[in-house]
Amino acid sequence: MSEKHIDEISGVETTGHEWDGIRELNNPMPRWWVWTFYATILWAIGYAIAYPAIPMLTSATKGYFGFSSRAELQQDLDLAKASQMKFHDMIAAKTVQEIDADPALREFAIAGGASAFKVNCAPCHGSGASGGPGFPNLNDDDWLWGGDLDSIQTTIAHGVRFDSDADTHVSEMPAFADMLDKNQTRQVAAYVWSLTNKPSDETLVEPGKQVFLDNCAACHGEDAKGKPEMGAPDLADAIWLKGKGEDAIIRQVTAPKHGVMPAWSARLGDTTVKELTVFVHALGGGQ
Repeated sequence: MSEKHIDEISGVETTGHEWDGIRELNNPMPRWWVWTFYATILWAIGYAIAYPAIPMLTSATKGYFGFSSRAELQQDLDLAKASQMKFHDMIAAKTVQEIDADPALREFAIAGGASAFKVNCAPCHGSGASGGPGFPNLNDDDWLWGGDLDSIQTTIAHGVRFDSDADTHVSEMPAFADMLDKNQTRQVAAYVWSLTNKPSDETLVEPGKQVFLDNCAACHGEDAKGKPEMGAPDLADAIWLKGKGEDAIIRQVTAPKHGVMPAWSARLGDTTVKELTVFVHALGGGQ
């Protein structure tokens, strides 16, 4: 019997195999690893027998236990819907004030409203409801049509300037291009801007105030704080919907822009509208 060859560098016995002067070290896998590997093979075979695993032409093997992840998911969904149904029924039967006063119901409504908001409202108001140019920020306390629960519900249900809903909010700012000359328009823009910022020309503020009182106060109020019942915005809170600055005010006074919000009641139903109402009210700016 020939002597076993020992590698000089590692001190490990070689297998006797040699290629171009390179010898193979005899380093077998640990026995525990080998037995673990065999166990995984047995486990895989058992799993393939017990559960759906082997693909066929149009389906897969059913498995000994007949398990179906789709059927299990459907059961979970059915259970979730059943547990939610009692909350939906309660929301449908209660007013938004009653919903908001019930901690459990309020929590459920906020969760449902947040989900509905992301699908239906976020494209305009943003995923965080912070709005953008022409679209109101729903996190602040500036409300064109009122920020209490009833007002928010009415706005969501019937929309703003939405022709298909007879109860929609309607208000339009007149175009003052034919009523005011360019100097008066500059004056009133300077006055409105001066309510929250420094105007470009201080001498225009006083005559602009008079122009405002004569033409704008009927809707925006003599203090320029707006009238929610008319959809007239507060001009003294440094929150600008259509753009800020004297030039933007001049454009709005001359040829005002009017936004449109859909009426969601017919599309989403009263229950979802109530959930949206509670959610929007809870964002932080609700009155």
